[in-house]
Amino acid sequence: MEFIKTDIEGPLIIQPKVFGDSRGYFMESFSQREFDEKVAIPQYGHPVIFVQDNESMSTYGVMRGLHFQRPPFTQSKIVRCVQGSVLDVAVDIRRGSPTYGRHVAVLLTQDNHLQFFVPKGFAHGFAVLSDTALFQYKCDQFYHPESDDGISILDTTLGIDWQIPVEKAILSDKDTRHATLDKFNTPFDINTDLYAQ
Repeated sequence: MEFIKTDIEGPLIIQPKVFGDSRGYFMESFSQREFDEKVAIPQYGHPVIFVQDNESMSTYGVMRGLHFQRPPFTQSKIVRCVQGSVLDVAVDIRRGSPTYGRHVAVLLTQDNHLQFFVPKGFAHGFAVLSDTALFQYKCDQFYHPESDDGISILDTTLGIDWQIPVEKAILSDKDTRHATLDKFNTPFDINTDLYAQ
């Protein structure tokens, strides 16, 4: 399993080893030991334990995000698309970060098998580019609805090319009410150890 750095410190692209033959393929999609040895302990000084797995099915044009959980229930994720294709995005929302407001976008598909690690202090969202998409993610914190929050996925100042026409975007009522970045008061700080919470 290869952990690939992105243009922003923190988010990582994860490329598993895929062993294919005439029968199909096999791959190890996650190893807690390898993740801790190569990512969590070098970066945060201790293991990062994932406690909840989620799955969503969506149709073309669905956009979910940009979501995060406020302290003390901050949350990091490892996400992947096991059927179809999505554009997956992480936006840096850490106050004082030199990359505040910048984003990383990764195409996740059933064929490329890529995964994306979205650390605490980042808002996360995705857009479905295929007819349907089955999307899975691991979380290192349980869902706490009272801590659930987000910024607008349609905020044009973020400069995200979602690769679908805006008029075809399908959003939940909740996601249409999130603030744009200029009106957003982030609960995260670059100088705070979010993994100590």
